[in-house]
Amino acid sequence: EENTVYRCDDFVVNDTKLGLVQKVREHLQNLENSAFTSDRHRKRKLLENSSMNSKLLKVNGSTTALCATGLRNLGNTCFMNAILQSLSNIQQFCCYFKELPAVELRNGKTAGRRTYHTRSQGDNNVSLVEEFRKTLCALWQGSQTAFSPESLFYVVWKIMPNFRGYQQQDAHEFMRYLLDHLHLELQGGFNGVSRSVILQENSSLTASSKCCINGASTVVTAIFGGILQNEVNCLICGTESRKFDPFLDLSLDIPSQFRNKRTKNQENGPMCTLRDCLRSFTDLEELDETELYMCHKCKKKQKSTKKFWIQKLPKVLCLHLKRFHWTAYLRNKVDTYVEFPLRGLDMKCYLLEPENSGPESCLYDLAAVVVHHGSGVGSGHYTAYAAHEGRWFHFNDSTVTLTDEETVVKAKAYILFYVERQAKSGSDKL
Repeated sequence: EENTVYRCDDFVVNDTKLGLVQKVREHLQNLENSAFTSDRHRKRKLLENSSMNSKLLKVNGSTTALCATGLRNLGNTCFMNAILQSLSNIQQFCCYFKELPAVELRNGKTAGRRTYHTRSQGDNNVSLVEEFRKTLCALWQGSQTAFSPESLFYVVWKIMPNFRGYQQQDAHEFMRYLLDHLHLELQGGFNGVSRSVILQENSSLTASSKCCINGASTVVTAIFGGILQNEVNCLICGTESRKFDPFLDLSLDIPSQFRNKRTKNQENGPMCTLRDCLRSFTDLEELDETELYMCHKCKKKQKSTKKFWIQKLPKVLCLHLKRFHWTAYLRNKVDTYVEFPLRGLDMKCYLLEPENSGPESCLYDLAAVVVHHGSGVGSGHYTAYAAHEGRWFHFNDSTVTLTDEETVVKAKAYILFYVERQAKSGSDKL
């Protein structure tokens, strides 16, 4: 797995008169197909040994599942494809969009009545929610042909200028922009309140606001929304300041002592675990000289300590491992392997009031993982692993293959999606 080379299957627009670029592309495609042949044979045997899994076999012996559909790469758009495939496997979130009625957008002389309307941009002819809905519907209809998300990507270009062009982008940054814009559009003109007023109201969020980021709650905040308590203590007078911050995901540092450990089997010191990253995020930290705290009692900036508590856990806990760091003029990648549980991630010890939570309300099971292959944020390739109806799949743009838990746990995760465990699930805590 460590030596696998991934690449984005870019679409060439400006070819030579003799079509030389296309010929090179076809040659590369043939090489890629032959490289996967032995893997296909191995997986076919694995499937044939299981009566349940044999239902997933396609004609011609391909191991792609009948229900799963890939996404075409439109030119370095693997960052988008990996996020879309991950979100499509978070059932509560995905089902909400798939059950929305189709929308007739105003186009030319026709102006269909819309059940919901866009508010995140001025162009009435585009709807991020509608294109997102259509993409999610296409992914689990059993089509053998990869779906091309060009209509969705067009809307992304229209409303998210950062993602225009065909250069590689950061998958986590894209996910945040996508969720934020879906949230804003779903709010519509909430009670006739303009976007600017809602954004102003957001500046005075309190614990009673729940997770209504930017005003009214939507499916985005209802599923991904949690609340952090940020506790700051002045080291001079002891004054304590508390602030509640809503979040859709948590960005976790990989502790520096683990930064040289690159693979799971490497034996130079202890293994870095997801718990190490969570502990680093929530542990008491003394702020340095560049982050002096303005103490209202001392009436000046003072040295202080900071600690995070989770005041409210979300239904889906999205954890982003900070693998890209600026050093001088370069953005380097932290390639450390971080061990993570497939089942039973216990978040109780990070809660502000753990005594108020139920016995299983703090347990999370993994639903999807986004992986970045390569050395830099502006290069490399993104793929995703996700669980669907008890089986794990690997989504590599247009290629979808059945995989197993042993392969998933070896992945160098970049983004992890954990779903809150329902009561009486019967799984053991890890």
